[in-house]
Amino acid sequence: MPNPTSISNPPDLPPLMVLAGGRATRLFPKTKNKPKILLSIAGQPFIDHLLELYAEQGLKKIILCVGNFSEQIQAYIKDGTRYGIEVLYSDDGPTLRGTGGAIQEAAKNVDGPFFVTYGDSYLNTNYREIWNHFRNHEAPALMTVFRNEDHWDLSNVEFADDEIIAYSKSNRTERMKHIDYGLSILTPEALKDFQYKRNFDLSEVFQTLLKQKILLGFEVRQRFYEAGSEAGIRALERFFQNSKGNHHE
Repeated sequence: MPNPTSISNPPDLPPLMVLAGGRATRLFPKTKNKPKILLSIAGQPFIDHLLELYAEQGLKKIILCVGNFSEQIQAYIKDGTRYGIEVLYSDDGPTLRGTGGAIQEAAKNVDGPFFVTYGDSYLNTNYREIWNHFRNHEAPALMTVFRNEDHWDLSNVEFADDEIIAYSKSNRTERMKHIDYGLSILTPEALKDFQYKRNFDLSEVFQTLLKQKILLGFEVRQRFYEAGSEAGIRALERFFQNSKGNHHE
């Protein structure tokens, strides 16, 4: 029988790692001297929109995985107090680690599971619902998926009966109607096969876990937004303008 206090006082959400160390070459020359997360969208640096969303979702701790322009990012955000969130930093430095390597480095300071997302993704979904699904299943990792059908980006996941059947960014099939939504939950155990690798991609971790049949899937219904392209930024501008300051559709 559940503990009554756990119902009235649900456990805190785990930390969220935000991968924000890339060079954002698709947005040159805007990102020649400024990181992507500090570009202005709807009158605010994009990171403001992100941290406000995370605070609304109930997240308490954010770990920013930075590299390119890390000094600018830290000087602007500082410790996150003004957002009501604790912000910590994991700096890749000049050596590229890839998304998986950046997570591996940041995970050294994390005890237990953690969310992972991308610094150019605005994912207005229910983080608590995803976390509860993860806690109710025995798995080292969870990937959220969205039924995209090549609409906003190329679909790369075959998902059926609440299970991920196949996932690939390069070997796509017509059965792939879903896409990796860009919000995951990992445990340190999920990275154990990569402990001696320095530079690798998060997709490699997912491929390994899927082959071992230990990658949990969760379907979200809210579309994703991204600030990694000019078209994505225009869509985000419209979303923020239409929501009139309330970040919910």
